[in-house]
Parts: sequence; structure tokens; C-alpha cells
Amino acid sequence: MDRKVIIGTRGSELALWQANFVKDKLAEIGVDADLKIIKTQGDKILNLRLDKLEGKGFFTKELEEALLNNTIDLAVHSHKDLPTQNPQGLIIAAVSEREDPNELLLILKDCVDIKQKLSVKYGGLVGTSSNRRKAQLLSLRPDLEIEDLRGNVPTRIQKLRDESYDAIILAKAGVERLKIDLSEFYVEELEPMEFIPAPAQGVLAIQIRETDAELYEKLQALHNEEVAEVIAVERKVLNIFNGGCHMPLGCYCRKEDGKFQVWTSKANGEDAFPNRLFLESDTTVGLAERIVAKFSPERSFPAKVFITRDISESSYFRRAMEKNGIALECRSLIRTFPIINRLDPYILRDADWIFFSSKNAIEYFFKLDPQISKKTQLGVLGRASEETLRRFGRVPDFNGEEEGIDTSEIAKEFAAIASGTTVLFPGAKGSLRTIQQTLSVQTKIIDLPVYETVIEEDVEQSHADVLIFTSPSNVEAYFAHNLLEPGQKVICIGRSTGRKFDEMGVRYTLPYSPDEIGLAEAVFGL
Repeated sequence: MDRKVIIGTRGSELALWQANFVKDKLAEIGVDADLKIIKTQGDKILNLRLDKLEGKGFFTKELEEALLNNTIDLAVHSHKDLPTQNPQGLIIAAVSEREDPNELLLILKDCVDIKQKLSVKYGGLVGTSSNRRKAQLLSLRPDLEIEDLRGNVPTRIQKLRDESYDAIILAKAGVERLKIDLSEFYVEELEPMEFIPAPAQGVLAIQIRETDAELYEKLQALHNEEVAEVIAVERKVLNIFNGGCHMPLGCYCRKEDGKFQVWTSKANGEDAFPNRLFLESDTTVGLAERIVAKFSPERSFPAKVFITRDISESSYFRRAMEKNGIALECRSLIRTFPIINRLDPYILRDADWIFFSSKNAIEYFFKLDPQISKKTQLGVLGRASEETLRRFGRVPDFNGEEEGIDTSEIAKEFAAIASGTTVLFPGAKGSLRTIQQTLSVQTKIIDLPVYETVIEEDVEQSHADVLIFTSPSNVEAYFAHNLLEPGQKVICIGRSTGRKFDEMGVRYTLPYSPDEIGLAEAVFGL
């Protein structure tokens, strides 16, 4: 291109980083560019919450007007800030690679309590300007106080540093782009499968005039088609809901092993408990429509759900069910008993890792008052086990949750990390040993049965619409004397539980994550 391109950008440190990033990318393909700073409504009005401002596009409208007026040639946006409809005459010519879509929870170190989920002390004050974040935070931690937090990323962090809040929550992408040192804070990273981000979070959008064909062709060298494919699902969900950045909606899509996996969270208001959904599909065709249909106020829910586990009154799963008028029938069909009453200190001394594959394993192990060496690392199978471990004041060094519902994949990931070490496995007598079987011959395995399971006899039939089974033993106990009733649906925690139903030829749903959030997503998705 012979002409110099004018890039329009907001003036914040993060916006300038983004604009300069695009400027450098343009230079690599032979396009010369300069920056022009433009203030937006969101930059000018800092005393109001975003949901109190009129309209949409609080951080983009003025940039789009400058494009239409030929004041600039190209606008760089955080894609999550853009309305889902381009103004007439403008198009998104390219999207960037996706930065990490995780959220960061920054906590003052004297306000940390790792026994609490999310590690913020009980009743802590958390700052965020996002209704999406507020709804999800309160669903996980209803004891927290949430107050509005405005300003650019450094300003928000300074407010935490000044102790205006006990914790704040930010997008990881922005913090990483600015290379901000967070060592003075306790940092908890929230993955998008647990804490669902805004549609297109972590992606930059490059917007131009529709008639600028020459610039469009040049920008295709910067365009990431794979990212465009997945965020198109997220933004279409937002579009069908007719929502803006103030809507308490999270949507995250990724392509994994050829399938599109989508997590969605939506609340009816900032203080409302959000419904959550996980869907998997071979195609994006009609996927957004399927997701939105599940949130229709006209849809019906099961009248009652039976689960083979005791559920506390304050638990996430119970609150998710009650929110949708679903009754719970909770009763475990097994009993557990300790096998040992003391630990051999030499076993703990030799262990480089202690790996827990169940909540029961953690509870029975810590009842033995183990003296764990500082060098010993802890691993868990997923979020449910991590929450149990936190109650004993420990945070795992490895959590298989990121690998999803396939225990064999979690085992492979852990095997690569633990190769050549000594791993202690507290667990149930006669356990399946899925993780152990995957470890290399260089890895020393110490099996430590700490409890045993006894199956209840003569289990009473449940007439609930949905039956949730939390272990293979519970399946055995229930179906020793009962059959499925017509119309009953089955949800299983874990593939080993699901295999029991494979043997019976019964269809079932397997939640993505084997915890209360995953269970709620599975019930909502039926």
C-alpha cells in the first residue's frame, strides 16, 4: 500500500498497547501506520456503572463514527466491547489470536483464606464493574460483598493496592499485555470452564470501512480464522439475547478434538443466580440458537432430581435447582469406613506427590493428621476434590480439571509431570487405579487404602424425573433391586460410573466437570 493508514484507538494504556500491537503487525506486512487517540463515552463518564449508561458500544461508538467520517482508516477494539451489529458501512476485517481468556482474581494477601472457594476471606469486598462477573461471583460465594470498580487496568489495580477493596477481578489478557507485576497480591486464576468470560474475551477486532477493499485484502494476513469461528458462536448468542457488555452473560466456545464445546452463563439480573449450560456439537450451524433456546422462560424443567449424595442447604447445586423450582431427593446408597487409624511417617517422607482421586480419599487421609513435607506436591482429579482439599488448608499443585471428563487424559497429563517421582495414592480399598496404570515404569507408586465402601441393601426406588449417580457403587446398590421407570433420565459423575450404564445399555449424560457446577449444567441441558 502506498498510503499511510491512520489507526484509531482509545487512550488508555491497554488500548494503546493493542493499537501498537496492530501497528507492528501492519509494519511486518509492509503497511505504514500512525495512531490517533479518540475518547469514548466509557472513557469520559467514570462516575456511573456501565449498565447505567444509555445504549451500547460505550467504548466503541466514537471510534466507529471516526471511521465513517474518514478521520481514521482502521479502529482497534477489544472485541468483547463491540456491539454485535456493525454500523452500516463498517466491517470487522480481521480478528487476532485469542489471548488467555481466563479471569484473574487479585486478593490482598491479608484477605486470603484458601479454605474458602476463590480464596477470598468470608464476607470479603470484591470490586468489579461487570454484572456478568458479579452474578457468577455471588453464585459461587453468596457471602461476598460486590462494589463497582471503574477505570483502566492500572487504575483498578491501584485501588486494590490502596485497600479500597479486599479483591478485584480482571481479564488475564489485559494484565499480561501490560506486563504488570502482581507479586504483591495473591493471584487466583479462574479458567473459562469454571468462571465463564465475556463473549470474545481476549480477542482484538480490527474494524474498517466496508468500501476499503485494498486495506481489507492486506488485513487478511493478520486474520485468525479459527478464532473467528469460535467467537462467532459466542457473539451470536449475545446477539440473539440482544445484549450488550452490561448483560450478565458469559459465553465461551472452543474447538476440542473436532467438536465445539460451549459454556454459557446467564442471569436475569446482577443479583440473580445464573443458569449455566454446557453443550458440545460437531458443527456451529444452529449451535447458538440451541443454546439460547435452553434459556427460554417458556422451557420446562424436571419436577424432581434424585442424587446419590447428601447435598447441603447452602450448596451451589441445591441453589441452582431451587432457582428453577426443581425439588431434590438426596440419599447416598453406600457407606464408607476408615481402614487405618495411623500413618507410617516413612511413607509420607518418601512421597514427592500425593494424588487424590476422590473427596472421600481426601477426608479420610486428613483425618489421620498427616505431616506432609513442604517438598511434597498435591494432585487432584478435579474441582470437587480441590474444594475438599481447600477445607484442610491446602491448594493442589495439579488439578486435572482442565483435561475435562476423560480420566485417561488426566492420567496422561499427570504421568508426564510425575514421571520418575514417588507418588502416594490414598484411596478406597479395591479402587480402579486408573491414574496409577498410566504412570511410567520410572515412577514409584505407593497405594494407600484409607477407606472402604459398603453397599446399602434393599434401596428404595426413586420416582424422580432425573437420577444422578455419583459412583459405580451407588449404581450397583440402586439397580440390585430397582429398574429405570419410563421417561427417567440418567446423569453420571465420571466415566467409570457411566460404564455401568454402558453395560446395561442405558443412555446417560456425562457432565463436563464432575462437581456441583457440572451437575447443574447437565440438568439444565436436559
